[in-house]
This record gives sequence, structure tokens and C-alpha cells, in this order.
Amino acid sequence: MDTRPCGGHHGSMETAQLILVVLVFLVAGSVKGITGMGLPTVAVSLLGLWMTPVQAAALLVVPSLATNVAQCCGPHLRQLASRLWPGWIMIALVTALAPGLGGGTAGDSAGRWLGCVLVGYGLWGLWRPALPDFSTRGRWIAVVSGAATGAVTAMTAVFVLPWVPYLQSLRLDKDAMVQALGLSFTVAALALAVRLQGTALMDWSASAVFMLVGTLCGAFAGLKVGEMLRDRLAGSTFQKALFLVFIALGAANLMRG
Repeated sequence: MDTRPCGGHHGSMETAQLILVVLVFLVAGSVKGITGMGLPTVAVSLLGLWMTPVQAAALLVVPSLATNVAQCCGPHLRQLASRLWPGWIMIALVTALAPGLGGGTAGDSAGRWLGCVLVGYGLWGLWRPALPDFSTRGRWIAVVSGAATGAVTAMTAVFVLPWVPYLQSLRLDKDAMVQALGLSFTVAALALAVRLQGTALMDWSASAVFMLVGTLCGAFAGLKVGEMLRDRLAGSTFQKALFLVFIALGAANLMRG
């Protein structure tokens, strides 16, 4: 997980980078604790302000997996797996194999793609269009949505589009939706780990492991904070503010790209 600044000084700069990364995952974990989702999107959008998306993805994989474990548990596993397995397979295959992060010209444009996805997700969240009811439709819709989500993940390390709107179109109850999000994001994070495995960014040196521990501490501390704030901030005002932040971060990533 090599996230060293180009030509950077060591020592104080590495300490500053560690503090920034921990703060990012503290914020991202807090959002997940409040809303039940959003850690990858918040983390990548903030890290993207000074890292490439592929560097951010290398830091994201383990905290995303770790914070999704509890969310995967629940009584709806068989029902969700029966419905969603074609989409999960496509998410995994396309994320692992499609051109994108770290891949030459496509990798160079990942920051711009990240900006576009964040702006699009923010606008969609503010607009909240009425979604069709796909609860009784065929599995081919899951295949198409999964493939598109895999392509977006391969390019930006963000898992939300178009998979989250697709899940919402299934009219799942609240508990099933939370479990579906946890399972789906786990599939995407595992596929992202496979994609990054073997690259120079998946570095297991002592300093990289120290950074990883920092991301985990920040994410889990943020989860606790978010859970404490959930009753106060889980309303529509907070969600609208969050989507406005995504638009602003997307615009910043576009300008940086």
C-alpha cells in the first residue's frame, strides 16, 4: 500500500500523511455508522484530493472488508444470494479484470472518472428520482447492473453506482437492504483486493502495515462515533448535506485531474 508522496521527505511528512489518513477513515467510518453505508465513497473521495484513486484503493480494501463483516450477517442471506448472485459474479469479474486503476492511460484518467462518479452520485442523491420496481423482474438486470458497477469500481474504487440504486429498486425492507449492502460491498472489496494484489501498491512493509492499522483504528472509531450520532443526524438534512459534499469533492477531483 504505497502512498508515499512523490519526491517526499520522510519522517514528518509520513507522520502528517498518517494523521490525515486516520482522520479520513474516522470521517468515513462516522458516515457509515450514521447511514449504514458510504465508507468507501467518503474515503476515496477525500483521499483522492492528494492521492491517485489506485493509491486510495490500496488503503481502502482492508477497512472496507473489516467494517462490512457484521453487516453481512442476518436472516436474509439465502433470499439475497438467490436474487443477487448473478450481479455479484459480474461485479467480481469486471472489477478484477476490466481496464482501469493503475492501467496506463486509463489509470491516468482515474481521477477524472472519480470526480464524474462523485458528482453524478451527489446529484442523483439530491434528485432522488422515482425508481422502477424491479422486485419481480429477471436476473438479467442484476447482471447488467453488476457489470456496470464492476466497471466503475475498476476505474475509481467506488462501489455505489449503479448498484445502490438497483438494490433500492428491489423494494427490500430495511434489514434486508442493510445486509444486501454489506454483502455486495464485501464482494466488491474482495474483487478490488484481487485486482491490486501483486502490484507495487500492495506493500506489506512495516510502514505500510502501520498505515493499515491506522486506517482500521480510524474506521472503527468512526463507526462508534457514527452510531452514537445516528439518532441525531440520520435524517434527510444530513443526507442532503452529504450528497452536496460528494458533489464538491467530485468537482475538486475533476479540477485536480
